[in-house]
Amino acid sequence: MAWHAQLNIDYARANRRTTVQHRHEGPLRLLQTLYPEGESIAHNVLVHPPSGIVGGDTLDVSVHVAPGAHAFITTPGATRFYRSEGDAAVQRATLRVDANARLEWLPLETLAYSGCIAQNHVLARIEPGGEMIGWDLTALGLPGAGLPFSHGTFLQHLEVEGHWIEQGGIDAEDAHLMDGPLGLAGRRCVGTLFFATGDALTDLRRERLLAIAQEHLEHLEHLEVERDLDSGATAPGPHVVAVRVLAPMVEPAMALFRSIHAAWREAEWGLAPTGSRLWSV
Repeated sequence: MAWHAQLNIDYARANRRTTVQHRHEGPLRLLQTLYPEGESIAHNVLVHPPSGIVGGDTLDVSVHVAPGAHAFITTPGATRFYRSEGDAAVQRATLRVDANARLEWLPLETLAYSGCIAQNHVLARIEPGGEMIGWDLTALGLPGAGLPFSHGTFLQHLEVEGHWIEQGGIDAEDAHLMDGPLGLAGRRCVGTLFFATGDALTDLRRERLLAIAQEHLEHLEHLEVERDLDSGATAPGPHVVAVRVLAPMVEPAMALFRSIHAAWREAEWGLAPTGSRLWSV
């Protein structure tokens, strides 16, 4: 039986507090709202109780952050796309950030099991004055458990509407893509971290964001993880700064992203380098 689930989340500013309202259909839930940084920033954990997505499943998440509100959203664990018998499994996130609002969209990694037919779409609409930090990290197969990504497909679509689109299709049986030096070069974890704005970034802000990212890419010793990864930071347009990574596994890539995210929010928003308490569990 296929699951069709939808979750709509609305954040608003009431005095100094970011408030949350949500509605759901099917197996998608939002856990209790927490305020570890004070009432102005609402932290939420998005939960999918079945824990995996199979062929025919569709998950739709819609987030609206109204003027003045600040939302921090993560997940309690990896999203898993399991083997499909022929139908695609689809996950879509539509993120709307209004003027003077902020969104941190920071789900944990996606795992693409061998045999999946998966689609993962993230679309952000950011109004002038709005800003967000987001990431997407995908691991192909579970090679450490002896379950390589030997067949199946994965479509990834990231978009900041009107400013930036990054889309790619991965076919497990495409040897040139999976193992060639111009493809994944044998790595099985791919990720993108981005800072996006509704107004064009000033030269000063763009260069600062790039410099922070580059400093972390060049000095990985503090991450205390395997250094066998390829990465780079670019500004693909006036509204976006992006960091891309290829890694042999999730842990070094996620550690890198968390480190840059913390530095970006401190430098650009004047906020402490706070993450989710779930990340340290």
